[in-house]
Amino acid sequence: MKDYTWSDFFSGFHFSIPFLAILTVHELGHYFMAKYHKVKVTLPYYIPMPPFPFSIGTMGAVIRMGKVYSKKQNFDIGLAGPLAGFMAALVVLFYGFTHLPEPEYIFTIHPEYEQYGLGYADHVYDDLPTMTDVILGKNILFILFEKFVADPGRIPNPHELFHYPYLLAGFLSLVFTWLNLLPIGQLDGGHVVYGLFGFRIHKIIATIIFFALLLYAGIGAIDLSQDSKNLAGWIGGSFLFLYLSLGGLGLPRKDTLMYALLILAFMLIVSWMFPTVHGYSGWLVFIFILGGFIGIQHPPSEIEEPLDDKRIVLGWIALFIFVICFSPAPIEIQ
Repeated sequence: MKDYTWSDFFSGFHFSIPFLAILTVHELGHYFMAKYHKVKVTLPYYIPMPPFPFSIGTMGAVIRMGKVYSKKQNFDIGLAGPLAGFMAALVVLFYGFTHLPEPEYIFTIHPEYEQYGLGYADHVYDDLPTMTDVILGKNILFILFEKFVADPGRIPNPHELFHYPYLLAGFLSLVFTWLNLLPIGQLDGGHVVYGLFGFRIHKIIATIIFFALLLYAGIGAIDLSQDSKNLAGWIGGSFLFLYLSLGGLGLPRKDTLMYALLILAFMLIVSWMFPTVHGYSGWLVFIFILGGFIGIQHPPSEIEEPLDDKRIVLGWIALFIFVICFSPAPIEIQ
């Protein structure tokens, strides 16, 4: 095993500083907007992540707020964080894509690739099956940066993006931005959609998005090639997972049981009839947190004043950011 040095420690700052800076800007967006509306609020609390393999070092940051009374306050505070964090992520990504190293940089990380030259991608991922392969999926914004900002000759292979700290920090920030902007419950995106469309339409949108994400993630977790004993255990575990995750819909127990059975049956049928259809099981933990703890619906505000035109425009900009930050499979480890 490699002995890590102080040089390795300090080199990690190229990732940790920009990534934590983006998280901080996001949370300070909430903080200052809450202060503007005279809502009691704390400074950010940073949540560390244990140093297990492929850990990014943090589970994000949170702030604690007092009671928010109006729809306008909820909208402003919810919107300020993602907009501020997104702008910070753009700065980091612009720097990362305009300061890409020479293609030979990858040989300092993987000296075993050098024998193949710059055509290593045609060899290493098939010829070295024992290596751990981390692939970062792309989103619309990332593709635009590659096309219009980066030097085409220096764009890293998707399998190696994990070794480009500024791109990694920017990319993960876009993933967190997308998750925060999900129009579900009291996530930032939930506040935005509730402000734009009101309680009834928010409930419809949140339910549709939640079910779509659940089906997409669930299909990604199905493996019909396993033996019957393991498959039976998987079905039982999946049913329990679905039942617990659907608790956030606030339905009666018998309806929750029925929906869990229907969704499980639907996923199994789709996987059997269309074996080439793949989802992304990486969203399952987040779905469980959403459905089991955060909740799908947005509670009604005590004061339901309409938004002005400027806020409506900013709300639609936030939804546009939600779309361009989406990656179907942001991180895959093979």
